[in-house]
Formats: sequence, C-alpha cells, structure tokens
Amino acid sequence: MTQIILTRHGHVDGISPLRFRGQTETPLTERGRRQASATAARIAAEWQPRAVYTSPMGRCVATGQAIANACGIPNEILPDLIDFDYGAWQWRTVDDVRAAWPDLLAAWYATPHLVRFPNGDALQDMVARTANVLRLILARHPDDVVVLVGHETANRALLLQLLDQPLSAYWRLAQDPCTINEIAIAEGRVRVSRINDVSHLSGIS
Repeated sequence: MTQIILTRHGHVDGISPLRFRGQTETPLTERGRRQASATAARIAAEWQPRAVYTSPMGRCVATGQAIANACGIPNEILPDLIDFDYGAWQWRTVDDVRAAWPDLLAAWYATPHLVRFPNGDALQDMVARTANVLRLILARHPDDVVVLVGHETANRALLLQLLDQPLSAYWRLAQDPCTINEIAIAEGRVRVSRINDVSHLSGIS
C-alpha cells in the first residue's frame, strides 16, 4: 500500500489580499515558517514517511525541508508539482484581472475546466502534470508512506483524480496553507481518509 500525506506550503504574501501567485517566487512569511514547523512536527509524530517530494517553488521546498528534517528523510523536487502558469494574470490581484478580463475571470470561477489563462495553463495541464506525479509515486513507493508538498492548485488537481471527480468540481475542495490530506492506494483502490485537516495549526496566527 502506498500512503500519501499531501500538504500545501505555508503562508506567503499574496494569499490575502489574493494575488494569482502561480510561478512567482514568494518566500514563506514568519507565519508560514511557524506553520511548516508545526506540520513537520505532526507528520513526524503520526507517520513514518520514507521521502518528501515538493514542487520546485521555494515556498514548497522550504516547507518540505522542514518536514524532511523532522523525519530524517530526503527531500526531492518534482517539477510536475509546480503551481499554475497564470500567464498574463501572474501576480495580478483579482481586481486587476476583473478589470482587464471580466468574462474570463467569471468563467474561471464558474467553469474552471473550460478556461485557459492568457498565455498560460489550463486546468487540464495541471491535471496531466499531477497524474505524472501519482504514477511516479506509485511506481517508486508501492509499500511506503510519502509526503507531497504542493500548492492549493496542484493539490486540488490531485484530489479530483483520487476522488474520481470532474474537473468542474475544482472549487469544491479547500486546501489551506500547511493542510494535511491522507490518502491510501492499494491494488488500484483509493481511500481518502482526511482532507484539509489544519487542526495542528491551532493558535498560529
């Protein structure tokens, strides 16, 4: 059985007020570092992972390294866990995007599976990349616990596939900073036993 502990990077600038961060490097804030430390402590206490895999973005690498250090295991970058390429929307605020692309922004929130960001990705691109991640993890770790550190976007794409949900359900899945999702996969059967658990972050502000 492969067990996946799926988490998201800690808090960064651009979460509130919201910007389309995507592939813009945004380091963990002090709050994000505290969240990463608490997440690392929880994972080390509850599971015995063999490896940590992260998006190449620095916010994920730093979160993953905290977990790897706490567990005494390697931390490896997987390029396919990277955030969206938002193209022309990159690092713009929602208000900026609404002013320039009102119809496309409305479509992104209503029908995300039908949108491509100007000069950037579509949701299908993210799903294809994260499917590659799942194939690699299942092949490399058929009997291990592993930690994946991704983004709100990549995590949603992974969970949609694991839960056998349509891409139109993208917005139904919350993924808060340093959340924990727990997934077990055995003989092709998937069991998701935990989604968006942030109980270990109580008191961190």
